[in-house]
Parts: sequence; structure tokens; C-alpha cells
Amino acid sequence: MLSKAITDLINAQVNAEFYSAYLYLDFSNFYKDAGLDGYSNWYYIQAQEERDHAMLFIQYLQQNGEKVVLEAIDKPDKEFKEFIDPLKAGAEHERHVTALINNIYAAAYEEKDFRTMQFLDWFVKEQAEEEDNADDNVTKFELFGSDMRSLYELDSELKARVYTAPSLVLD
Repeated sequence: MLSKAITDLINAQVNAEFYSAYLYLDFSNFYKDAGLDGYSNWYYIQAQEERDHAMLFIQYLQQNGEKVVLEAIDKPDKEFKEFIDPLKAGAEHERHVTALINNIYAAAYEEKDFRTMQFLDWFVKEQAEEEDNADDNVTKFELFGSDMRSLYELDSELKARVYTAPSLVLD
């Protein structure tokens, strides 16, 4: 059985993950409207990943006999003017999500909740990858995005991305 503090933090993370999915769908729509189908695809897949992350947290709560509490999901409120804006916002958001995961991990560590720490290990690694990908997208856009041919190449590269479900399986 999880402590109330850990349960509350994980329930909050469920909401944060669903918000991330909404945010990335908003980014995807921005790029789709601009005709950048590759960037739209990249963020559409990001939204799918975030939804699956939320589902993993839900499954963990349920497997530990805890009640899942779904809260309202805030509407994304970012306005974008430049093509790089969602990329920068995405990198910032990934750092925020990393901090949320780290807070849960720290609470689990303090309580000697080793099962939750083990569960969170995958998310800690995943967040490192997410931050690297987000930062890489910003860097590539800063280097090449102002050139239309290069932007086309970047967009084509991102269009080739396919969805892969998370490999974390809970029993």
C-alpha cells in the first residue's frame, strides 16, 4: 500500500501527463496549420507517449490498491508566433515534467518506498531522453530552420518518426 503523500503525487502526475498530451496536441495542430507535417507528426507522437505515461501511472496506482483521481485538464494557453516557439516551450515543459518525476522519487526515497522508486526508474531514464530530444529539436532548428531547404529537410526527418509504445510493462 502506498502512502497518502505518494498516492497524491502520483495522481497529480497522472493529470500532468494528460496535460502534456493536450499541450503536445496543441503544438501538433500549430505545425499542421503551418504546413509542417513532420513537426506536426513529431508532436502528435509525443502526445501519444504522454497519454501512455499517464496510463502507466494509473495502472501503478490500481495495482497498489489506490484510488485514481482524475482532475480537469487545463487548456493549453501558449500562443506561438514563430516556428521555433513550440520547440522551446516543449523543451521547457520536459524540464518541468522531469522536476515533477524527481519530486515523486525524492518523496519515495524519503519514505523508503523502494517499489515506487523502482517503478520511477524507467521514467527518470525516459525524461533524460525526452529532454535530449527536445533540446536537439531546438538546436537543429536554430542551426538550420531559417533556411527553407533545411527546414524542409528537418520537417521530412520528423515526418518519418513512428509511434512506439513504452516498453515498461507492469504486472
